[in-house]
Amino acid sequence: MDRRPDPRQVVAGLLDDQRFLAACADRDMGVVFRLLNSRGVSTRRLAAAADITQGRLYDYMNGRTRVEKLVLFEQISDAFHIPGHLLGLSRRPWEPLTPTPAPPASVAPASATDSDLAAVEAFRAADRQTGGGRLYYAVVRHLSAVVAPRLVDIGSSPQVFAAASALTEMAGWMAHDSGRDEVAASHFSRAFTLARAAADQPLASHIAAGTSHLALHRGDPCQASHWAAIGIELARQGPHLPSLTARLHAALARALAASQQFGPAVRSLDLTLAALTTQADESHPWLSPFDHATLAGDSALVFADLGRRADALRCAEQAVALREEGRARSLAFSRVTLARAHIHDGDLDAAVAVGTDLLATSPTLGSVRVINQLDGLVELLGRHRDYTPVREYLARFDEARRTRLLLLADIIPSPRGGPS
Repeated sequence: MDRRPDPRQVVAGLLDDQRFLAACADRDMGVVFRLLNSRGVSTRRLAAAADITQGRLYDYMNGRTRVEKLVLFEQISDAFHIPGHLLGLSRRPWEPLTPTPAPPASVAPASATDSDLAAVEAFRAADRQTGGGRLYYAVVRHLSAVVAPRLVDIGSSPQVFAAASALTEMAGWMAHDSGRDEVAASHFSRAFTLARAAADQPLASHIAAGTSHLALHRGDPCQASHWAAIGIELARQGPHLPSLTARLHAALARALAASQQFGPAVRSLDLTLAALTTQADESHPWLSPFDHATLAGDSALVFADLGRRADALRCAEQAVALREEGRARSLAFSRVTLARAHIHDGDLDAAVAVGTDLLATSPTLGSVRVINQLDGLVELLGRHRDYTPVREYLARFDEARRTRLLLLADIIPSPRGGPS
């Protein structure tokens, strides 16, 4: 596997770096190139991406000459995904359209009907406890029958588009939870477009974080970094929502860690914690919360990717301790992460103990993601089958798994992905 950092991902990790921002503001590409090079991007790769010779690159990096031509600034922006406005350029073709500022988010707009908000909250609460597999079609039916007809009403408020966006994003998460990531990607794309139509920047940012998560799950950390950076930029332009900022920096941290970018990933985690501890009076009717339990779980995954086992174990323990029992799926994910951390730490007895707690996860929890994570944990434990407590646990797990698959047979996709 090629571990060389992708320049676009390195840039995503620098979007909060004051030296990088100052260099862009000064249009000093020599400093920009030096910053990228110091983070592991070779001069050969820098020159190739910018479509210049290495000799010309060295001239820029050594300060012997500067980039002056507009076409070269545009070329560099597009090659490295530096947002156009940072270099004094217009929006680049790969950047999303920026919604106009949303109305203050501290109070739900009057046109955001109580029934829309109630539907979102009801679906969200059920999803946390029962998983998305059982709820996906209910959300899609509600969208089609209740929300969609209002979108074509000439007198419709922008908040109808926001409600449609929030419910479409929810359908995307439920499709993802059901193991149907292609369908999920389609929902996220539509939800982002609807948020833009509603001129709701926080909602668009929130959806960008979800799109980043999905890209990382599908094995594309570069695209995950890209979407997290888009969300961060949109969030800066909207009302101050610390939990949203925290969610976006956590998404960026996970994407950077997956590419072994140690420093930028840890710095993004620090920004996540700083945002989450910031007090603010603002809230937003359509966004799901991001809390300390979620941060602990994300931190455990980041540290695991970076090989910091002690930190991964500490954060995984925090995630389980902080996650309330009413969040069955999140608690299961946190316990899987903790069990894996114990295995990597060499403590098989502790891993089996956590695995035993996982056996109590409701077999009717409609989440293919939970099934897949449990299977991955068992595969990891299977390498230690010669240890009696592990072997005995695996036998109990196999029995529980058969029951789970039987009860969830109607939502588990076929090998070809099932109907969409």
